[in-house]
Amino acid sequence: MKVMIVGENGQLGKSLMHTAPSTLTAFALDLPGFDITDGDQVNQTVEDERPAVIINASAYTAVDRAEEEPDLAFRVNATGPRHLALAAKKSGARLIHVSTDYVFDGRACSPYPPDAPCNPLGVYGKSKVEGERNVLDVLDAPVIIRTAWLYSQYGNNFVKTMLRLMREKPELKVVADQVGGPTWATTLAGAIWQIVAKKDLQGILHWTDAGVTSWYDFAVAIAEEAMARQMIEKPIPIHPIPTSEYPTLAARPAYSVLDSTASWWALDIRPVQWRVALRRMMDALVDA
Repeated sequence: MKVMIVGENGQLGKSLMHTAPSTLTAFALDLPGFDITDGDQVNQTVEDERPAVIINASAYTAVDRAEEEPDLAFRVNATGPRHLALAAKKSGARLIHVSTDYVFDGRACSPYPPDAPCNPLGVYGKSKVEGERNVLDVLDAPVIIRTAWLYSQYGNNFVKTMLRLMREKPELKVVADQVGGPTWATTLAGAIWQIVAKKDLQGILHWTDAGVTSWYDFAVAIAEEAMARQMIEKPIPIHPIPTSEYPTLAARPAYSVLDSTASWWALDIRPVQWRVALRRMMDALVDA
C-alpha cells in the first residue's frame, strides 16, 4: 500500500514518517516542493504517485496570526483540503484529514463528541471547519480525525516552549482556566496508522491522549518531568493566571476536551494517559 503524507515538515508529519509500518510505502511532501493551495499541482501529484491513501497532516496553525492573515489561513485549511479531496476522488484514493478542537466554542462542560455542533471562535477554527465541510462535500467516505494540544519532540510546541522559558526566566505565569487534552503526536500517528489499516472506517473521529488538564497544570507537569531528567537546573515558580491576564488576538475555547472513547474502541487502542505520554516524549528528547 502506498501512502502519501501531506505536511512533511510538521510535527505530525514527522511522527507519521518515523512510525510508518514497514508493510506499506509511505512518502511525505511539503512546501516548497508541494503546495496544497495549488489545485493543479495537487491533482498532478496524486495522478503521478497514485497513492492508495492520502493523509493530510498539513495546516496553518498560527492561531493568532490567522486573525491578521485570514485569506492565507483559509487557503491552507479550507481550500487545500478541498483540492486533496477532489484529487482523491478522481484517483480513487482514501483521504484521512486531520482537524482540531478549535472547531468548538469551549462553552461545553463535558467532552465534545464527534457529532457535537461546531461553533469556532476565531479565524483558525473557522478555516478548519470549512476544511472539514469541503472534504465531506466532495467525498462519500473520508475520515476526519480531530485532535487537540498537539506536542512532540519535533518542531515548535507548548512543551518545548515551556522548557525554553524555564531555562530563561526566573518564574512563569500560565493560563489556568483553559482546559483540554494534551496529545503526543506519536500516539496520534499510531491512531492514524490504525485508521489506514481499517479500510472500511469512515466519518469523524476524535483522538487525544487520556485525561484532562489545564495549561497551568500541563506546565507544572513539564517542569516536574524536566527536573527529574535534569533538563532544567532548578525548580521554577509557575503561577496560575486567568485568560484575562494573558490577552491574545484570537479567542481560545475555555473547554475543548474531546470525547475520544468511540475512537479508542473503533481502533482497538488502549489510550495512554497524557502524563505517561509526556514522560515518553521527554525521554525521546533526552535521547535525541
